[in-house]
Amino acid sequence: MIRRSLLSECTFCIRVDRSFTSIIRINMIPLTEGSLDKIMAGIDVEKPILQILGHKKLASSSSGDRYRLLVSDGKRVNSFTMLATQLNSMITDNILTEFSICQVNRYAVSTVNNGGKQKRVMVILSLDLKVSGEEVGSKIGNPTNIDSNANTEVEPKKPQPIQTHSAVTIQKNTTNHSSSDICTTPIVGLSPYQNKWVIKARITNKSNIITWSNSRGEGKLFSMDLVDESGEIRCTAFKDQCDKFYDMIEVGKIYYISRCSLKPANKNYNTLKNDYEMSLTQDTEIIPCHDDVDAIPMIQFNFVPINAIENKEKNDIIDVLGIAKSCEEIQILRARTTGRELKKREVMLVDESNTMISLSLWGADAEKFDGSNNPIVAIRNARIGEFNGGKNLSCIMSSVFQVDPDIPEAHKLRGWYNTIGMSDQAKSLSTSNARGGGMNGTWLTIKEAQNITNSSDSGFNIFISKLTVNLVRAENVVYKSCPTDGCNKKMIDQANGMYRCEKCNKEYPSFKYRLLANVNFGDWQNNQWVTAFNDEAEKLLNITAQELGELQENNKDAYMDKFSEVAFQSFIVKLRMKIETFNDETRLKASCLSISPVDYKVYNDILLTKIKDIVGIEKL
Repeated sequence: MIRRSLLSECTFCIRVDRSFTSIIRINMIPLTEGSLDKIMAGIDVEKPILQILGHKKLASSSSGDRYRLLVSDGKRVNSFTMLATQLNSMITDNILTEFSICQVNRYAVSTVNNGGKQKRVMVILSLDLKVSGEEVGSKIGNPTNIDSNANTEVEPKKPQPIQTHSAVTIQKNTTNHSSSDICTTPIVGLSPYQNKWVIKARITNKSNIITWSNSRGEGKLFSMDLVDESGEIRCTAFKDQCDKFYDMIEVGKIYYISRCSLKPANKNYNTLKNDYEMSLTQDTEIIPCHDDVDAIPMIQFNFVPINAIENKEKNDIIDVLGIAKSCEEIQILRARTTGRELKKREVMLVDESNTMISLSLWGADAEKFDGSNNPIVAIRNARIGEFNGGKNLSCIMSSVFQVDPDIPEAHKLRGWYNTIGMSDQAKSLSTSNARGGGMNGTWLTIKEAQNITNSSDSGFNIFISKLTVNLVRAENVVYKSCPTDGCNKKMIDQANGMYRCEKCNKEYPSFKYRLLANVNFGDWQNNQWVTAFNDEAEKLLNITAQELGELQENNKDAYMDKFSEVAFQSFIVKLRMKIETFNDETRLKASCLSISPVDYKVYNDILLTKIKDIVGIEKL
């Protein structure tokens, strides 16, 4: 009893001590009373201390989630406050919780249309947590709603310039290049409803000039990616502006840019995290900034290890860092649609995961690349592709391609390669002509794959296995598809000799057969229904889609025989297994990435390796 009493007293003292410490910390960091009125009136306030009283997640957009904050300075409460997207983790990680006290290091003030009235909005760009919400525990003071303050409303005919708290406004269109003389707008604050703004941004990428010629005429363009401390945006120059600005713009330099048009971003070609994109106009002004601005970042990478690419989806956009272990000569290809000459170079990249993948370089990048000394390659916005069951990478228009970048990750990778990676045999994710048909990946049984997929955070799994065909459903294997290259949409029979493609919105007098097979594969542990698309279904049934379609029309017995012939045959199969939810029902769905006849020499090597791993015998 005495021990319990002492323990209770100690616990009480600890609690009292913690509460007392919290009170001291709160009193030592008072809120900056009156700061919200000043900020909304356009008066700069240096690093105000505010309290967070709540947050609300807005509807998701292509640029990611946005959060609206309810903030207090002890005197006023303002709900027209936004958190910059780069700070979202402070919400999702429960750092910026209710009642927490923070110091706002940088902010911008923008205007939005709110019920026909222009309303000022504070966008927080950088902040530090001073006291957690748990320690504070309640609202400080008795603040009133700032909406009652007339200063928050803006006359519609006089939109105010967006400014950071350190900016000093002077006459518009000045030719003075000093950052203290030009009032700038953060990229995150740009809106199509305002056109009187100047941004100060670094060029992180500039594309080559692209020319085109069609029935409507000829033209050319180039695009550049801009970044400041608040976000990023794509900017495109056409025709005359292309000639005017292309040679002037240098990657890595900082510029003042004004008088551009703003429109919703086309996410088919623009992967930057911004809902808008800019276009240069005949009135556009671009002025070099000669100040050293450390706050504006250089290009930021978020590298994905090469071994993780195996479980990524086709067409995912990622950043990757690797050493060019080998490099092929330039290939000259012809575009199927235009006949235009294309130049391509394949580079095999390897990283510290000792995994290798093929990178396709095109055009000028392919011509300029020299892989003779195993350079380090960093790519921002590389696209993942699939071919014959393997993965590969390619650069797209928005990609940033750097050789031997001066970054810590690159120096670390070089050290690994010079000591270990140069002599090690790397696992390849890309297909090759070597024995095994490019079947690179993890070998699992169906049951092992099902268990891993069910417990995986990603919800899908790619694996290889030797499987036997139990059954192929003969129903609906063949369908009539659109004859246009690249469109595999099922056609609608118009019953008048014409077939309609809803995707192309056209009618055609012909079609092409394609296959979509449902196959039940099994091994010694379990079985799984798998979808095999056209190319893999043709390999499985050992017949082309055209031939099978003709059999279905003309010889039903021969058609059914093709499905009987494949029963109980074994194949090496590469599968993607994925968890899908439909009508509140969750199930495992599998699709065939690649299929080939069993090469027993390769398969025996796999079995021997597994046996050695099980019994603990090291590889010789």
